[in-house]
Amino acid sequence: MSDVKVHVIFHSIYGHNYVMSKAVAEGARSVGGVDVGIYQVPETLPNEVLAKMNAVEAKKAFGDVPIATMEQLSEAQGLIFGVPTRFGMMSAQMRAFLDQTGQLWQDGALFGKVGSVFASTATQHGGQESTILSFHTTLLHHGIVVVGPGYGDPALMKVDEMSGGSPYGATTITGADGSRMPSETELGIASFQGKHVAEVTKKLFG
Repeated sequence: MSDVKVHVIFHSIYGHNYVMSKAVAEGARSVGGVDVGIYQVPETLPNEVLAKMNAVEAKKAFGDVPIATMEQLSEAQGLIFGVPTRFGMMSAQMRAFLDQTGQLWQDGALFGKVGSVFASTATQHGGQESTILSFHTTLLHHGIVVVGPGYGDPALMKVDEMSGGSPYGATTITGADGSRMPSETELGIASFQGKHVAEVTKKLFG
């Protein structure tokens, strides 16, 4: 029997969701019989705008990550999306990518697949949960089975340090200037989410 496929598809400006995606993928790869790929959605901001955001060098760190296509969505049994928050919702870059899935929706190509979301915000109260929950709406329109980490990772109960993470999906807090990278706790929750999604996907499709 062939391996089930789980694809991690992210958008990132400064690399936070790229780092989180690697932790998610590591967790998914810990499940035997699961083939994991990492992809990024196309960047829609022009280089001059990225330069003003001081993001050009940061994006070079993951510039070799393949660009996601509609084929990656249809070929995988499990899909895990990583996205930065923009005013409590997903980034326009991810929205533009998802807006290309109309034909997949019409064909029912994603119906019954497993889906999950992780996110990043600049502040603790920047809308990480609303971003994930509003993202779920698109997944549900496609008939995707939504899976979150729940409280399966005890780290989600920690209150002794600043940390992202919710039962809806792993998150990281970047700081207003983007200088804070994901903590070990946040990466651990991301890895747990990847493992859990891979396990559920394997149960359904393995």
